[in-house]
Amino acid sequence: MKPSMLQIPDFQDVLEARKRIQPYLSRTPLYSYPALNALLDTEVYVKHENYQPVGAFKVRGGINLVSQLSASEKKRGVIAASTGNHGQSVAYAARLFGVRARIVVPENANPGKVAAMRGMGAEVIFHGERFDEARAHCEALAHENGYRYIHSGDEPHLIAGVATGTLEIFEDEPGLNVLFVPIGGGSGAAGACIVADVVSPHVRVIGVQSEASPAAYESWQQRRLVSAPNRTFAEGLATGEPFSLP
Repeated sequence: MKPSMLQIPDFQDVLEARKRIQPYLSRTPLYSYPALNALLDTEVYVKHENYQPVGAFKVRGGINLVSQLSASEKKRGVIAASTGNHGQSVAYAARLFGVRARIVVPENANPGKVAAMRGMGAEVIFHGERFDEARAHCEALAHENGYRYIHSGDEPHLIAGVATGTLEIFEDEPGLNVLFVPIGGGSGAAGACIVADVVSPHVRVIGVQSEASPAAYESWQQRRLVSAPNRTFAEGLATGEPFSLP
């Protein structure tokens, strides 16, 4: 999808996404730990999206998106590029709705996540040393074969879906002052901003990105899309090319 065609999701989209995913996903807990509070000298809450069936928040977006595919898109199948979490999300959602999934990963992809994607029925395709090489190959395969390409960031339904996790946070702990969100491609942080802006506009949303993979940070600083070296070992944050929508 071209950047000019992308529609930014709003809070109503998040509410509708919650209705779609509720039959398939349980609410995850928000815990506060005394030892962590003492270490940081403040009250801290941790949202346990690791309790999700794929171990990550992205499955919320995967289910919201795949559940809305047209019959034609489902028949053609879906393809995605991933370092692991997005691919597991797409694979899980595709299995739920009877859609064939192909996931393109870097050659050094996490073996456990590769096994999980295969266990969910996805075909895993290895290409390139880094995520951005895998993504370029994925886009080429989608174009050549007519697969529905599911971008890991430039997908309004993905962002609306993952934002449901932030909605749960504010419902469980409405007195928050600051929300820290990890940034790889930025879908989670974008979703957090959408929800916070409506539910609790005084809350400061802070995105955290690896210094070894600073594309999103540099793009935010310069107010334009900026590529950057991608050298982090944290594969969930490994993005060298920023995305348009988040």
